[in-house]
Amino acid sequence: MNGRSMICLLSLTFGSLSLIACQTAPGSRPVVVHQQPKAKNVILIIGDGMGISTITAARIFDGQSRGMSGEDNELSFEKFPNVALVKTYNLDAQVADSAGTASAMNTGLKTQLNKINVQPDAPFAGCKSGDGDPPVLIADLTEVAGMSTGIVSTARITHATPAAVYGHAYSRDWETDADMTKNGKSRGCVDLASQLVRFDKGDGIDVVLGGGKRGFLPKENDGGLREDGQNLVTVWNEKSSNHTFVENAAELRALEPDAKQSVLGLFKDSHLSFEVSRDDANEPGLSELATFAVKNLAARKTGYFLMIESGRIDHAHHASNAFRALSETQELARTVAAVDELTSDEDTLILVTADHSHVFTIAGYPVIGNPILGLVRSFDDDMNPETNPYLAGDGKPYTTLGYQNGINPRAGDPALTDEEVEDMDYRQQSAVNRTEGETHGGEDVALFAKGPGSENVRGVIDQAVLFEIINSALGLTTKHDADLP
Repeated sequence: MNGRSMICLLSLTFGSLSLIACQTAPGSRPVVVHQQPKAKNVILIIGDGMGISTITAARIFDGQSRGMSGEDNELSFEKFPNVALVKTYNLDAQVADSAGTASAMNTGLKTQLNKINVQPDAPFAGCKSGDGDPPVLIADLTEVAGMSTGIVSTARITHATPAAVYGHAYSRDWETDADMTKNGKSRGCVDLASQLVRFDKGDGIDVVLGGGKRGFLPKENDGGLREDGQNLVTVWNEKSSNHTFVENAAELRALEPDAKQSVLGLFKDSHLSFEVSRDDANEPGLSELATFAVKNLAARKTGYFLMIESGRIDHAHHASNAFRALSETQELARTVAAVDELTSDEDTLILVTADHSHVFTIAGYPVIGNPILGLVRSFDDDMNPETNPYLAGDGKPYTTLGYQNGINPRAGDPALTDEEVEDMDYRQQSAVNRTEGETHGGEDVALFAKGPGSENVRGVIDQAVLFEIINSALGLTTKHDADLP
């Protein structure tokens, strides 16, 4: 597919072969072939910013939280049999952002920094006065094929990664109409929150659970941001008698997960709380949200595509806060285990990956079992473990974990203590002072897979190949009409 393709809601059946036509630019006639699938369901789990150094540190963090030394621990997804390395660059950037990387996974096409599911020759695709048709999404294909679709995130549901499941935008910042530029509005572009509730392929997105309630409510409502006066929660509820909105843990827990209701759950005005700060009585965590979504979608018996994002790993890294980044990764691992338990390897492909990495480092020759958040204790001249922290050339102790850039450059009191650096609020030191916050990293990320279609996860692949892996597993492949029988 090229960047100007779109869905055409035309389905033809030849025996067991179902064809769904997609028209692109003039003279090109690709179609989507819904063949016998390898998988009935696909679950894509994204740790936003979960680079390989984050996985390593989280493995040790998780093990040490359970009384192990940690190095020999395994996170749930590390036991998956198929693994690949994934290239993450954007079309115009060596170091990617979440908009471009999530776009690659959902369309099979890399895009530019900060843009969601549009291409350089059509950056306003999908707008009324736009410049072409937007790329086809996995959600387009699954919904047109009669399958179900769900989104779970601990970030705002209009944030870059979840928005890439359903939306198209010149700027990832166009989460609500109040965020849009005059140029975007003059072209008839639609904000991401509106695109979500009005997603028109199939019967629309079926389950949406996350944060960002303020982007769905008018300013007249307490905390609302919308300037157009629209209440998108009302728009959702009016879609059908089976559409339901919930905004706290009690309301979610009162629902029957297998009742086939289409559920919009927005549990905070902005992002959900970090796991270590979450009030369980009022706010569900990632594991609970993912479990509900899997049960709800499975009950429909249609097959489904579900994207689950641990969005706040990224936010903790940007704040140079390793404790929260690792505890969020630990919760993601628990979520993977819960989802794996609910599904079968016979019919469900589970993919666990990251959209990009961070400039997060593990260094300093600490002894085995040294607290991963603690000060480095190394070896004496006889290679015996030291009891006192190792001192750097400036005479100061330092931590195993750090950042190449960030908001806490190495300076100040040399007498760091383990109590100080292991506190959940401690911000690890950085080599380069960057007052705007720590940045993403550009190295490859890992992809772990199990279930039907996971045999395609191997080697070093481009991030856009995930789109093909998912569609191949579901039997949704793109061909030109000349190739058809």
